[in-house]
Amino acid sequence: MALAKKGQDIFFRIENCSKPIVAAVNGFALGGGCELAMACHFRLCSDNARFGQPEVNLGLIPGYGGTQRLTQLIGKGKAMEMMMSGSMINAQEALQLGLVNYVTNPEELIGRTKEVLQGIESKAPIAVGKVIECVNVAVVSDSSFNNGKNGFEKEQIAFGECFGTEDMKEGTAAFIEKRSPRFQGK
Repeated sequence: MALAKKGQDIFFRIENCSKPIVAAVNGFALGGGCELAMACHFRLCSDNARFGQPEVNLGLIPGYGGTQRLTQLIGKGKAMEMMMSGSMINAQEALQLGLVNYVTNPEELIGRTKEVLQGIESKAPIAVGKVIECVNVAVVSDSSFNNGKNGFEKEQIAFGECFGTEDMKEGTAAFIEKRSPRFQGK
């Protein structure tokens, strides 16, 4: 139990980081590797990637949040099948199921990942962090993790917090002035 708790604690830190953490998977992401990728905010992969939770072959189950995150990402039926059979899925099936956001060839994987992150980096960092907070509340089923608040309440609070930032003022001014915003994270 202590090993699973330690792994889950680390993966919760990744999942709840206010800065985007993106997995770039080139090859096999099995067991803990798949769980690590799922803890990231989203995933890109090469066309040779394979994903799976084969712990059942060792008489185990995923212990770092895999039973929860896989179910949230791809749905109960397919998650149950993958975890009970220990089977893998390829990159295209991962894309179709919503486990990954993009599939590219191995040579372009890192470049495409950087491109996606650069697009996010140009946005208001406080707002990006609040998106992460709100989405994470939406996918957590146990309200004790949310301090008794549901996702809509969390969104109201986060919206209000963003509304008072210098970034919001800069974004609005840039929109009116028809220029690119210069966000400072304030």
